[in-house]
Amino acid sequence: MAASSVSKCFRVGHSLLSSSIQRSSLSLSQEATCNNLLTQQIRRFIQMRTNLKVVDNSGAKRVMCIQALKGKKGARLGDTIVASVKEAQPGGKVKKGQVVYGVVVRAAMQKGRCDGSEVKFDDNAVVLVNKQGEPIGTRVFGPVPHELRKKKHVKILSLAQHIA
Repeated sequence: MAASSVSKCFRVGHSLLSSSIQRSSLSLSQEATCNNLLTQQIRRFIQMRTNLKVVDNSGAKRVMCIQALKGKKGARLGDTIVASVKEAQPGGKVKKGQVVYGVVVRAAMQKGRCDGSEVKFDDNAVVLVNKQGEPIGTRVFGPVPHELRKKKHVKILSLAQHIA
């Protein structure tokens, strides 16, 4: 089923570039689904050179991932990364250009839960931690998934305003 819809989507995309003869054979609902698939952004792992928003009060605003510490493909929710600070507030604990550790607390890539539901966020966000895994900041802004409890980041959950 999925392979046939992908091939139909390919035909729709191909027909937009060349001729509209094949496009007329698809129904309107199939065409709408194919157009959504073509325009929808593909969500991937947090990998090298991914920009992430910092959601704590450590002083950094934006970091860029240097390396994911676990997994070949990249980092997901709850994984630790090594990052470089790209933007920082003046007078913060962290300065621009500093190499820091961070825990991914929000990821645009969906992750399945045990009950069959899936969790995904609009942005990629990280909380900065030290080498022992303790948060540098004293507050965490925005929702944080409860999957962090399984990854032993209970301190981040206790600082969070909202647990999703």
